[in-house]
Parts: sequence; C-alpha cells; structure tokens
Amino acid sequence: MNQQNVSRNWPSPAKLNLFLHINGRRDDGYHELQTLFQILDKGDLLHFTITDSPDIRLLTDFPGVAHEDNLIVKAARLLQSVSGTKQGCYIEIDKQLPMGGGIGGGSSNAATTLIALNHLWQCGLSKQQLLASGLQLGADVPVFINGKTTFARGVGEQFEIADIAMKTYLVVNPGVHVSTAEVFGTSDLPRNTPLIQCQSYQFEHTHNDCQALVCKKYPVIAKSLQWLLQYAPSRMTGTGASIFGVFNDPKSAQRALFDLPEYCSGFIAQGCATSPLEARLNQTVPEV
Repeated sequence: MNQQNVSRNWPSPAKLNLFLHINGRRDDGYHELQTLFQILDKGDLLHFTITDSPDIRLLTDFPGVAHEDNLIVKAARLLQSVSGTKQGCYIEIDKQLPMGGGIGGGSSNAATTLIALNHLWQCGLSKQQLLASGLQLGADVPVFINGKTTFARGVGEQFEIADIAMKTYLVVNPGVHVSTAEVFGTSDLPRNTPLIQCQSYQFEHTHNDCQALVCKKYPVIAKSLQWLLQYAPSRMTGTGASIFGVFNDPKSAQRALFDLPEYCSGFIAQGCATSPLEARLNQTVPEV
C-alpha cells in the first residue's frame, strides 16, 4: 500500500437522544417523532487507504455481520455509484462504541465514510447531496453528516440546529441488545405525545417514549437506570440499550463511573456543539 494514500483518524462520534417523543404513526408504518441529538466527543476512528482500483475492502472484522451488509461498505459503494468515481479503498476501524447500544455506532460509521471518502476521492458532492445519500442508508446517518446538536422531527429527517448548554455525560451499556424494529412494532408503544418547540426544550420536561416498555422487557436496563439515577438526571437513549446520566462537571461523572456495576460498561463524554468529524475534515494538513 502506498503510504501517501493513507488517511488516518477520521472520527466517528457517538450520539445521544436526549429525549424521544413519538407523535404518531404514518400510513406507511413509519413513526412521526421528535428528538434532540447530542453529538459526543468520544467514538470510533476510521482509517482509509485510497486505491486506483474500484475494490472496497473493510479490513476489520465485525463478528456476525457479513462484509457486504456492513454500513461502512454500503456507504462506500453508494458514494462510488452517486459520484461515478473509479477509485476504491481499504478501510480499517478502531471500534470503541458498542454495537447495538443505541448510540449511533453503525450510522456514525456510515456518515464518516461518506464524508471522508467524498473528500479523499475528491467527489465534490455538497452536504445536501451527502445528506440525501445518508438517508438511503438509515434515518440517523444524516444527523452525523449534519454534525451539529440537532432538534429533529418527522421520521428524523427535518433538522433544526439546537442551542443548548454542553454537558458531561456518563454513558452506560448494560450489556444487552435491543431491537429497534421490535420496539417500534410493539402495539402498546405510546404514539400520541404532543409536539414541542425546539426553543422550549428542557431536559426535565421531556422523556423517552420507549423507555418504560424497554425497561419492562429488559430488567437489567431498568436496574441500571435506577442505579444511575442516584447520581444524576438519567434516561435511556433511543430504543436502548444504553442509558446516560447528565452531569455538570467531569469529576461528578467520574465518581459515578468509579461505582459502575460490574455487569455494565461505560464511558464519560462531553457534548459537542460541532462534531469532531468536522474539525478533522477542515484540517489544513492531512494526517497520514
């Protein structure tokens, strides 16, 4: 591999849904919702080696996920198709985010792949074109392409930049996997929460419509949430399984992390008004 064609350390950050209100269900089965996406300063790192041949190879193995089914590979192939480039790449990932944890790992990986390869392949696609491509891969992918603290509604495709205080978060994974499709397919999921305005958002006046249902089905999530609530205002993110506590300073979060139950894993992260991926894209000197 030609070292000059290697570009390393493209951030693929985690996200939290600070709240999740389900406002209704459309005739096509999709749910109308409102949520506030908070990008974090922690996540995976992707490394790209650009090739003159059109091959796409993910060199990092994902147990239980076929190569062609991985969102990273799908994102690269989609960009090839949309842009018409004849180039390819080898991709490696330093995986830090838990799979199936509800903090955006796969969607974030796909967004980073689109943004990085658009730059490295010199495709010239605009952010709007990347957002449209990202939506083909998953409802959360455009959030990471947008790269801001985002108030979203509809099926997650209507964005409004949110100006909120950046907090410290302790993110806790209880070690179970929750199926998003299964949660949204449950008959007794609340689907009639009234709409709110972005400007009126306050954490304590919002909730997660999926939380009670998921906690009932997965007692370990309910147990973990009860533990975390001792330390800070806390709730589940998205459809789980991860939960988070909201702290005003890292020291308080560190004390809670020190007491983390042995059946859980967790990390401390800072909220970011702008994604670290954007800073990486704007580096004047490529990191090789």
